[in-house]
Amino acid sequence: RISISCLLPASWHFSISPVGCPRILNTTLRQIVVIGILAAAVSLLYYSLVVIRNKYGRAYRDKRFHRYLARVTDTEATDTNNPNLNYGIVVDCGSSGSRIFVYCWPRHNGNPHDLLDIKQMRDKNRKPVVMKIKPGISEFASSPEKVSDYISPLLSFAAEHVPRAKHKETPLYILCTAGMRILPESQQKAILEDLLTDIPVHFDFLFSDSHAEVISGKQEGVYAWIGINFVLGRFEHTDDEDEAIVEVHVPGSENKEAIFRKRTVGILDMGGVSTQIAYEVPKTVSFASSQQEEVAKNLLAEFNLGCDAHQTEHVYRVYVATFLGFGGNAARQRYEDSLFTSTVLKNRLLGKQTGMTSDSPCLDPCLPLDAQDEIQQNGQIMYLRGTGDFSLCREVIQPFMNKTNETQTSLNGVYQPAVHFQNSEFYGFSEFYYCTEDVLRMGGDYNAAKFTKAAKDYCATKWSVLRERFDRGLYASHADLHRLKYQCFKSAWMYEVFHSGFSFPVSYSNLKTALQVYDKEVQWTLGAILYRTRFLPLRDIQQENFRGSHSHWRSFSFVYNHYLFFVCFLIVLLSILLYLLRLRRIHRRMLRNTSSTSLWIEEGLPPQKIAGPL
Repeated sequence: RISISCLLPASWHFSISPVGCPRILNTTLRQIVVIGILAAAVSLLYYSLVVIRNKYGRAYRDKRFHRYLARVTDTEATDTNNPNLNYGIVVDCGSSGSRIFVYCWPRHNGNPHDLLDIKQMRDKNRKPVVMKIKPGISEFASSPEKVSDYISPLLSFAAEHVPRAKHKETPLYILCTAGMRILPESQQKAILEDLLTDIPVHFDFLFSDSHAEVISGKQEGVYAWIGINFVLGRFEHTDDEDEAIVEVHVPGSENKEAIFRKRTVGILDMGGVSTQIAYEVPKTVSFASSQQEEVAKNLLAEFNLGCDAHQTEHVYRVYVATFLGFGGNAARQRYEDSLFTSTVLKNRLLGKQTGMTSDSPCLDPCLPLDAQDEIQQNGQIMYLRGTGDFSLCREVIQPFMNKTNETQTSLNGVYQPAVHFQNSEFYGFSEFYYCTEDVLRMGGDYNAAKFTKAAKDYCATKWSVLRERFDRGLYASHADLHRLKYQCFKSAWMYEVFHSGFSFPVSYSNLKTALQVYDKEVQWTLGAILYRTRFLPLRDIQQENFRGSHSHWRSFSFVYNHYLFFVCFLIVLLSILLYLLRLRRIHRRMLRNTSSTSLWIEEGLPPQKIAGPL
């Protein structure tokens, strides 16, 4: 006898016994039929659950995958009539000018594991809400009382786009970078004091003393790292086995077990003046000396992006180092200064005039073959002619890396924690992209062997041929003659900085050179607003946590109950059919018994007992 109970969506209980099967089947066969029916029902139930799980599970994963992609590809105008939309403003006060960025985000979803879904605000014409003014704020060092008037057009621009009802709850951050860092502290304070005094008088934005400051190069690097990883979705939690993960020892919890989460990307950014590197250090670092440990404190940043300080899922340890003088243009200037000085010294010792006239130029292996250039210093002109020797160029610029013999060091002997090359990924911006794409047309996935060959071929190509190709439009649209002339040097410089300076092996294959991420330039201000608003979700979580978790269960429970009802209905239907068959069999047996008794009575015989079924 087999008993079946079904509790959802209603309650049924029934039993199936072999006696309920037709007589033409023997006991064993009847049991097989019953078991087969039950197996079919169970299989149908299992199949239904698997289909639902795959369907909705895949949809959920796809939603998560496309959610961060949509942050930069969505070009729809921001719905300013949406009352659940929040806003934030960041002013980037750089050395050459100031730019204002307006960001927006919907209410937090209530999941403490997720960050705010911040994206750049777009106006009615679907253009990013951004405005830039010149000159840089540091130009007002001698007249700080004019700073608020200088920045007022930017804030008025933002006030026109942010709904008036949202002004008082919209945080405003004024963050000053390179230009302000070089000013004396007294002038910095005077400029910030003018902003903190005058802005609250004319604007209703949420603006406190901590919202205006001069940020360090380390902070700027951390914000850039946060912005890139946020856009790439590396702060999302996943159960997908195909995702690259990394084992992380959370700072401050050495006694706890390591956690596993998505692998973040490191960034390499080579500008005209400086080069910067930033990447996560997932494991506890060790130091070769106490001096190295002291230096490392200024290069390692530990922060929590989560809204709850007690949760460690979003605690990151990031290494950030900026190297002034290691940008592409600054490096070329250092190289030319060294070449000028050494050539003048040789001329004095040997009594020659190399480079002093165009007829006897100084040979430069870092210029394309037969390309001509000039160096001007102290009223003197030195003439150069390129030999296009990429290997020799790499060799002569290696001393400019200023490497030391100390372990775990990079450019200028600065401390650099070990990079797990087998499980890491880096993005190279600015000159890393220009060097690989503008002329060589190799942007994207970096391959050292292919890049070296292409650079060698370019350097060894005559300048006249390169000019002809340029005139035919074979290079990138924004590539100019300056790029063509110094491409050979900058290719060698980029190669040496990456492989010799930062010690990446030539076999490293996880570097992607890029100008944009998902067709969008990612600013460090995105990372700044994300970091500085990280505690805002607490309010929404406290209000919506219970409702959000139960709404999620209701959406799935309805689907599951729908299929469970269908399966249970089939089981009940089968049981009714079996029960009717049994009633029919009992009815026939009663008819036979009645007819036999009547016949015996008519014949005057006593009724006989008929054996029932076993």
